[in-house]
Amino acid sequence: MVSLPVLIPLSEAARKYGLEERDLRDMVEKGKIRAGVTMDKMIVVNEEDVLHQAMESQGLSKEDLPEYKMYAHLKGIGIGINEAAKEYRIPYVTIYQWMSSGIIKKLGREGQKVLLDKADVAYCAEIYRRRGIKGRKLFNSDGTPYQSKKTTHRIS
Repeated sequence: MVSLPVLIPLSEAARKYGLEERDLRDMVEKGKIRAGVTMDKMIVVNEEDVLHQAMESQGLSKEDLPEYKMYAHLKGIGIGINEAAKEYRIPYVTIYQWMSSGIIKKLGREGQKVLLDKADVAYCAEIYRRRGIKGRKLFNSDGTPYQSKKTTHRIS
């Protein structure tokens, strides 16, 4: 099943992510954050979009994301590409592409085996499971989750 976006009230998003409500409204107007209006005229925003905008405005990296922090204990542990593909059930070529683009850090070699940072692999696997649709871009060049074009919807 496709994962649905989490929508939260605009005021709650502002508090939670340390942003001004008027700035969030501007981002909605500019199409940077997907939003909706409930039947009682409350504006709700896509939490993932707000997080992305907060990260951008505060200069945060993928390591600051909750999805990455879940696997921070794996940082510096090496795992081979084949091993990672089997363990996380992700195609070898997908993991290889993430490594080639720098989203997954290469730790070195062990003989012929290329060792990847297991925390990066686990983080990418988490995003892949949540948002992965074959052939779709999942990551920005800095390793943060990719955001598609934004639209505003009316919620019935």
